[in-house]
Amino acid sequence: MAWSTSQLAELAGTTLKTVRHYHEIGLLEEPERAANGYKRYGVKHLVRLLGIRRMVDIGLPLSDIPSVEAGDEGAEQILRALDAELAATIERQQRMRRELAAILDDRASVGLPAGFGTLADDLPAAERSLLLAYSSFLTPSAMSALQEQLAAPRDDVAAQFEALPADAPEDVRRRLARRLAPVVREQQRNHPLLRDLEASSRRGGAITRSVVVHALVEFYNEAHLDVLQRVHALLSEDDADGT
Repeated sequence: MAWSTSQLAELAGTTLKTVRHYHEIGLLEEPERAANGYKRYGVKHLVRLLGIRRMVDIGLPLSDIPSVEAGDEGAEQILRALDAELAATIERQQRMRRELAAILDDRASVGLPAGFGTLADDLPAAERSLLLAYSSFLTPSAMSALQEQLAAPRDDVAAQFEALPADAPEDVRRRLARRLAPVVREQQRNHPLLRDLEASSRRGGAITRSVVVHALVEFYNEAHLDVLQRVHALLSEDDADGT
């Protein structure tokens, strides 16, 4: 008994287009044709097609099938490379499932970097966006330091900074900067990786500065930026004085 191309494809659990493609690239031998010109496949074609499907199902590229079947020196290397690739894919998918579980179980936000869970739930939208922007360049160690920092109790100075209106008067900005400077200094002592973002970056210095500057300008108002500049100036004065 012989089968047509569509019958062979159905028996092997594949498609007519796939069978024709295997013919084109030389993986599946062309069968003899009947008197009417139609292809007539036998069981050897079915076995061959099922064998190809088996190798494709484990992730082997079509171009590597002849080498693996020949059992030459490169066959084991091809299979080991495939195994390593699959292991990396599984690890990535397991990480994705852990992150999804955090979102489902702990109501963690999809708008936060991976691993932050609910730590930043109470942060204003600007700071949450800033965290996400920083994740584009900070090292895993620096991101872990940010997690530790967020896990600490938040004081009223941070809340005042967050609520600062763009038209806050100069004296309010000055007082807030003087209150905020020691808080920032303490954070730098507790988390030295966050003191120099360029040193804790996975990117180049220029890219890191670009992300930081653009993110600050985008997510903070004029008063916020002014206070941050004042804090930086105060800390620089302390460093110059050796205190």
